[in-house]
Amino acid sequence: MSDTIAQTQKKSTDCQIFVGTSGYSYTEWIEAGFYPTGTQSSRMLPLYARHFTIAELNYTWYQMPKAEAIERQRRLVPPKFLFAAKLTRTLTHEIDAESWSAQVRAYRDGIAPLVQSGQLAAVLIQLPPSFARTSSNRSYLATLLDKLHGFPLAVEFRHRSWATDRVFAELKRRRVTLVSVDEPDLPGLFPALDVVTHPGLFYVRFHGRNARGWRSGKMQLQFDYDYSDDELSRWIEEKVEPMSRQTQRGILFFNNHIRAQAPRNAERMAELLKDRGLTVV
Repeated sequence: MSDTIAQTQKKSTDCQIFVGTSGYSYTEWIEAGFYPTGTQSSRMLPLYARHFTIAELNYTWYQMPKAEAIERQRRLVPPKFLFAAKLTRTLTHEIDAESWSAQVRAYRDGIAPLVQSGQLAAVLIQLPPSFARTSSNRSYLATLLDKLHGFPLAVEFRHRSWATDRVFAELKRRRVTLVSVDEPDLPGLFPALDVVTHPGLFYVRFHGRNARGWRSGKMQLQFDYDYSDDELSRWIEEKVEPMSRQTQRGILFFNNHIRAQAPRNAERMAELLKDRGLTVV
């Protein structure tokens, strides 16, 4: 084996990859058998942590996180368990020009326990499909990133206009992670890419490929999708492996939560990653 090949393989396995789901508190996962019958919502996180080492917090998008609640959650899982937290919708989807700066301060205070414990893997800035690359939106995003400086940041674009080298270069300059997405191949949506903008982290979100339900306005249709082994294996070969050779850590989340498809696909993804010789934590 040549030194070059050995070094390439070493770089690939040096990256620690965490696999989990977007949210974990779904009553339908009880019916699907992921949680035992009768599981209360307050018991779901510690049960989830028996399967995965990371979770993406969805509720922080719907409501501003409170430090007391975050601290209680943090204590339900092992000390090395990690969280990614969505930025609250008042900073991404329902922006109030007069109050958003105060919203940033409240968010910082709310997730402070994860920062202090070292369990914050990333803050996810999920932007809506309507957030096109206009002058005003570019300005807002730049200011938002400035105000969130110090957090491990990851940006998920939904509008295709952001898929340009200039955007990637700016994220790289700021050391902000570009989120890779798997979603239906529909006009205007951000494409699936393997672009790395931060040497410390790559971040992938699997939304499913339900093109018919994507713009239905109904979550039960939009995220109803079950990935095949072939689809997952192609992602690993074509995108995850190349990204892992450029980064120290990778996180993969499945958002196709209907009927517990997300945890099932996440567990299968972890198996396939290990089969390829990648390091799954």
